[in-house]
Amino acid sequence: MGETFELVFGIHDNTLTWWQMSARAVGVFIAALLIIRVGNHRIFGKNSAFDIVLGIIYGSILSRAITGNAPFWPTIAAAFTLVMLHKLLATFAFHSDFGIGDFIKGRPKALVKDGKLQKEAMEESSVTKNDLKEAIRSSGSYAGVDDIKYAYLERSGKISVVLKDQEE
Repeated sequence: MGETFELVFGIHDNTLTWWQMSARAVGVFIAALLIIRVGNHRIFGKNSAFDIVLGIIYGSILSRAITGNAPFWPTIAAAFTLVMLHKLLATFAFHSDFGIGDFIKGRPKALVKDGKLQKEAMEESSVTKNDLKEAIRSSGSYAGVDDIKYAYLERSGKISVVLKDQEE
């Protein structure tokens, strides 16, 4: 069994054949799915900086297992460790009252309050008036800034818009 595994995955070879790389890709894919299931589905379901960083590093680590630039099992273990770290930090952020969640996941920023642009927050976040207009249109409205009660740059990078009531 061990010899077959070494032959298929090219464990001790410095050069991998196309089919060994393909077998590694399948193995890494299955391992990645299992690791993500153990971790948390929200890792790639939301796009906070916290999640994006994990996605980039996770992909980089696993690619090394496929191409043979790193040993197979230690690389899978490193990917698993990263996902468990993500899960631990997310749990800690959820239960923390010390602002750690804000540091890890970010905070929403008010871009508009009662129809007034918050220019400092917009500049700090690199959000232009055109970005804001796009968000208004994406919300299904053609309202102007004066018609906005609040607009926030959310932790995910999306802009959410709350319009003033029509009766006001």
